[in-house]
Amino acid sequence: MKSKVDSKFTPMIGLEIHCQLNTLKTKLFCSCNAQFRGEEPNTYTCPVCLGLPGSLPTVNENAIDCAIKLAHAFDSKINKRMYFFRKNYFYPDLPQNFQITQYNKAGGVAFADGGTISIKFDNKIKNIELDRFHLENDPGKLVHEGGDIESSNETLVDYNRSGIALIEIVTKPVIESPREARIFLKKLRSIISHCEIVDLTKDGAMRVDANISIKGHARAEVKNINSFKEVERALKWEIKRQINKLKKGQETEQETRNWNGKITTLLRSKESENEYRYFPEADLVPIEIKQDWIDDIKEKMPELPDERIARLQEEYGLKEYDATVITEDKEVADFYEECCKLNENYEAIKNWLMNDIMGILNEENLSISSTELKPKLVDEFISAIDSGKVTTKIAKKYISKIIKGIGIKKWMKKQGVKKITDKEKLNELADKIISDNPDVVEDLKKKPKTFQYFVGQMMKATRGQADIQLTRKILKEKLKKYMK
Repeated sequence: MKSKVDSKFTPMIGLEIHCQLNTLKTKLFCSCNAQFRGEEPNTYTCPVCLGLPGSLPTVNENAIDCAIKLAHAFDSKINKRMYFFRKNYFYPDLPQNFQITQYNKAGGVAFADGGTISIKFDNKIKNIELDRFHLENDPGKLVHEGGDIESSNETLVDYNRSGIALIEIVTKPVIESPREARIFLKKLRSIISHCEIVDLTKDGAMRVDANISIKGHARAEVKNINSFKEVERALKWEIKRQINKLKKGQETEQETRNWNGKITTLLRSKESENEYRYFPEADLVPIEIKQDWIDDIKEKMPELPDERIARLQEEYGLKEYDATVITEDKEVADFYEECCKLNENYEAIKNWLMNDIMGILNEENLSISSTELKPKLVDEFISAIDSGKVTTKIAKKYISKIIKGIGIKKWMKKQGVKKITDKEKLNELADKIISDNPDVVEDLKKKPKTFQYFVGQMMKATRGQADIQLTRKILKEKLKKYMK
């Protein structure tokens, strides 16, 4: 149920998502190497991406392939004849003093219009409408020495990123809450990763700017948000700031704000479209996209998330929720299926992957590919549990090691860990624990659940190495006379 504040002040959220086509070998308008990460600053540049006089851009055809693929995934309408435009503004990371982009006014069109992305929100399906998406070049990267944009004493510029191909996706302002925005971004991320046009494990591969307004009032654009979780936090803060301002009788202003992890702060007054002075890019000819080109890419489309979720439920018996969580990250979904090829205990693989392995990865901000985790290690681990060689408690102690590529057998040998199945030893231990706890034995007569206390003491005494089923059997026999 919405609060009185919510009903009076209705948030309107629209997102602009920049996806870096980092799977391409070259930049959008020149032949410079696009794989710039980890290289010395300002080494992957040329007259075109530095905007030097007399240089002429040419369009990377593979970038158009990526855009067509995305249009199919969103069910967007591709504009088969389009121009590039110049968006004029000066920042130190934009050496040309203009960005080559696409403009959907003044006779121009975006690469594609419309489209929807379906999300499940509060147990209901909601279609988030897209306004458009277009191709453009990335600016260079600003490095704020000794702090962030607000506190740094100096800023350096690396132009290696300048000219990298971007796709900017713009939603309509139909998102109604910060949480809904986060769920949408997770679904969008999954679609993009399944299209295999962006390597989302790389830093800065997907960047989000959030536009937020209270219905009937001016909007603010929030920049420099580095994760989906932070998008949600930034939106919550900005909604609260705008509502508080309106409640004081003050009007909100159209402006660009920075998210510093705690609050939003003013960067600059928001430019209007007129200030960008859009005009057609005279150095690039109009682009014609023939239907054969569109159809050929459609025939080669990879499996998309919704299709995969349905298949995972059918092939592996997963619940819809579990299949959805696994499919949010294509790398995780691929890994899960590789594990299932080696071991048929699909449920156990899912449980350990979702509840433990992904928990460690998220906590340490790691992707599977950045670790030594392999499907074979998961197979050995699950097999050791299923065969009774490893207890759940031992498994919990081991699981952090699997990320480092350490096999369960090697770890158990090094730790001197072995499941205890010696009946004589367990019988002796059970007798001692029962005799040491006469008060608990008395409680057992009235409270049968007290039995679990003895199980816990056995596991504690053996450091989790006692065979749990054998332990329970022995204790039940010994305590049977007290459980009446």
